Amino acid sequence: MIPSFDDSRLNAIRAKVDAGERLNTEDGLLLYRTSDLLGVGWLANQVRERLHGNKTFFNVNRHVNPTDVCVANCKLCAYGKLTRDGKAFTLTHEQIYAKAGEGYSEAVTEFHMVGGLHPELTLDWYCEMLRGLKQRFPKVHLKAFTMVEIGYFAKRAKLSTREVLIRLKEAGLDSQPGGGAEIFSERVRRIICDHKLSGDEWIETARVSHSLGLHSNCTMLYGHIETEEDRVDHLLKLRALQDETKGFQTFIPLSFHPDNTEMEHIGRTTGFNDLREIAVSRLMLDNIPHIKSYWVMVTPQVAQIAQRFGADDVDGTLVEERIYHDAGATTSQNMRRKDLERLIREAGREPVERDTLYRPVVRNENENAPVESAFTVLV
Repeated sequence: MIPSFDDSRLNAIRAKVDAGERLNTEDGLLLYRTSDLLGVGWLANQVRERLHGNKTFFNVNRHVNPTDVCVANCKLCAYGKLTRDGKAFTLTHEQIYAKAGEGYSEAVTEFHMVGGLHPELTLDWYCEMLRGLKQRFPKVHLKAFTMVEIGYFAKRAKLSTREVLIRLKEAGLDSQPGGGAEIFSERVRRIICDHKLSGDEWIETARVSHSLGLHSNCTMLYGHIETEEDRVDHLLKLRALQDETKGFQTFIPLSFHPDNTEMEHIGRTTGFNDLREIAVSRLMLDNIPHIKSYWVMVTPQVAQIAQRFGADDVDGTLVEERIYHDAGATTSQNMRRKDLERLIREAGREPVERDTLYRPVVRNENENAPVESAFTVLV
């Protein structure tokens, strides 16, 4: 049933959505500025169901953070610490292997690994970490290192981005997460993360990564000092790179968590904000296959509702997540597979367990082990 929009201006966007036409800057600004959230959500859901039907994806993964020592000192971050901070940690290789193996079973298909920009750990150290994980867990996909980390490795090692990525790939890197993009606006980056890569450098690093056959996710941090124009610009730049490389698998809107940062005076995002962000990203990013509602950030409840606002993924079991919990996230640090399935089913969607590359994982009824012969590529 076609709704009657509270905001009649959405009719022009509906016509474009129905025709499969690409939305432009003005469309994006209207989607952000209208108060008709249900209308925007309905439009996003049309695109979501056109792409994925009734499926909602999740995976069984583990987060492993090698270190929280970081030289960047970003105002938006509650995770990074200086070397001299008594609360800072840097795991040894053996500790990393042990943490990856805690509660490990054949059900785990992915290790998600990001950390701070450590002033002493070398590229060789990280390559050895990857090799050690591959030796111990040969079937697990290693999704590691943001574009920011890659840029830092290249600077420290005095190598090109391409050379760094080739070495990491040879050591076992399978794909990359999408963090560190924040907002591409240089005005905003100078305030919130002035020691990180520029927005253009993030894009270029992703371009090189994709050219080497490494897929990645992409993100946007919203709910701080950015404007609606900044958000639309960010989405359009991701869309343009995807036109070129087709290397992004999933877009993940990341709500800003201000607790324990230098920006604590900024209020948290609301459920209204979070659902709008999911919906707008689905409508604007017509060439990125998946939109994730990251349950650990927006709560399982909002992630559930988001399955009707454009999202088709809820992330995974996690086991331990430190970065957003240091910034005040109050959600659990893990969720059992059956709980994720229940969350999805109660939203009226069909849960589909996937691996990192969105191939379905089919399990025997009485076994946890993936049946690898059942893998088929979805994207």
